[in-house]
Amino acid sequence: MTRRGRCYCGAVRYAVDGDFAYALNCHCSECRRVTGSAFKPFAGVARNRLTLTGGEDTLLVVGDAAASHDIRCARCGSLLFSVVRDGAYVHVALGTMQDDPGIRPTAHIFTGSKAPWFTITDDLPQYEGFPPAG
Repeated sequence: MTRRGRCYCGAVRYAVDGDFAYALNCHCSECRRVTGSAFKPFAGVARNRLTLTGGEDTLLVVGDAAASHDIRCARCGSLLFSVVRDGAYVHVALGTMQDDPGIRPTAHIFTGSKAPWFTITDDLPQYEGFPPAG
């Protein structure tokens, strides 16, 4: 199954082939700053399973292009995804998905640095850092 997403203005579009491997809500200070929100809901997938389907000439790379970095639309500023784990994975911002991602966040991570003005009100597990492996 292919799942589609796009930026706010529609200039940049992407497709994800198959299922996401995981989904989380990240409360770290970096994710809060790049989204302007209390947390970043994202879904992770192998980098080679995400394909840009339009707007490659409109991409804005924020960060080190040879390492972890964010991909935004240069026209509207939408955060589309983050390249992570030595370039092997992308964390797709769930708010940019046009199609149902087929997965829901399973935990809150980096709650040790969450916004003091935000209260988590669901029953998902909470981890002060990364969740334990396994």
